[in-house]
Amino acid sequence: MPVAIRLPYALAGAALVAGLGAFAQQPSADGDAAQAQRRYEARIAECNRSDLPAPARNGCVRAAGAALDRTLGGPPPNTEIDTRDGRATVIAPSGSIAPRSGSNTVTSDDGRATIVVPADGIGVPR
Repeated sequence: MPVAIRLPYALAGAALVAGLGAFAQQPSADGDAAQAQRRYEARIAECNRSDLPAPARNGCVRAAGAALDRTLGGPPPNTEIDTRDGRATVIAPSGSIAPRSGSNTVTSDDGRATIVVPADGIGVPR
């Protein structure tokens, strides 16, 4: 059989295998999701317990999160969220809250300085 005829069959077979692999990774019940969460927490505990340097620990945590996302069907999709004042559109994961809008700066009484308001709001200049 010539290569030109076998190639489409090979591609179709590869697509079938990839599709079955993706289907097999989907959680079939809440028990699978709970088990995946337990594996994730155990992996995070292992990352935190070991004597890894910071970059390796960060990589370990990212790998644990990626494995959990794959098991649960992937990370949440990104959505566009408008700020409360409508001046900006922020792209963030689904379920995120809209970011604060407006300025977090205050001009001094004499008008010569712009002061950044602390995040906790304590000590706001008047």
